[in-house]
Amino acid sequence: MSGVSHFRITFVSTLFLTVFLPGAICAKRIVPAAVEPVTHEGVRYVAPNDNGRRGYIEAWDVRTNKKLWDLTVFTSRIDPKREEDVQWFFITALGLRGHTLIVKSERGTTYQIDLQTKAITETESGWSAAPTLTARSTDIPEAINKAIANGLLSKEYELDYRVYPFYLRGDFTGDGKLDVAALIKQGSTGKLGIAIIDGAIRKITILGAGTAIGNGGDDFEWMDTWKICPRDLVASGTSVPKFRGDALLVSKSEAASALIYWHGKHYVWLQQGD
Repeated sequence: MSGVSHFRITFVSTLFLTVFLPGAICAKRIVPAAVEPVTHEGVRYVAPNDNGRRGYIEAWDVRTNKKLWDLTVFTSRIDPKREEDVQWFFITALGLRGHTLIVKSERGTTYQIDLQTKAITETESGWSAAPTLTARSTDIPEAINKAIANGLLSKEYELDYRVYPFYLRGDFTGDGKLDVAALIKQGSTGKLGIAIIDGAIRKITILGAGTAIGNGGDDFEWMDTWKICPRDLVASGTSVPKFRGDALLVSKSEAASALIYWHGKHYVWLQQGD
């Protein structure tokens, strides 16, 4: 092979990794994260997420632990010419508003289910920037409650429910312990950000909300969606860092996005788009 040809191959490969791979880190399909169930009037609603062809919920009697019914909320269209598992979509969150069950999918679509009639309505707006959907104390993970009770959060910050879900769970440091990331607001300035509570040592790291990180700055007011990007999804390549644990993908719809990941000593910002 000539030197010119070798250079062209190397250049094209590097260009592909640099331009296309970072944005595709979360495109490969893996097992979805578990969804927190919700309970209403003695019935527990769960999203099994065990069937990539359909997103469905189950209703269970809390007292008898017997399944009452299940309901398909949405289905995944499968193109037989493509690998099937990368076409699957799953449920990402459940919530309650009165007698309505709120279901959010990975596609960014939100479904509202009337629990009395089981009628399903679909919206695109979802929970993002939805102030009418607030959390109950029973919806808040124990790690966050302890941080508030111990004064680690409540002194300077408060939970923010502007984006749903307002918290995510993942092993961000790669130590095998489940950590919690919660949306917060700095009381003195009103600036928004994320508090990450280490599942092993309970240390709290503030990103945004007055503490700058990368291009995100010290105010995450721009962010309207976020999700977990499991480390198993990170492809090998010179332009992609080797993650120690799960990462957070924070985004502004149809605009910028970035990965926030643990570098070993601190959290790092990896820009994904403009």
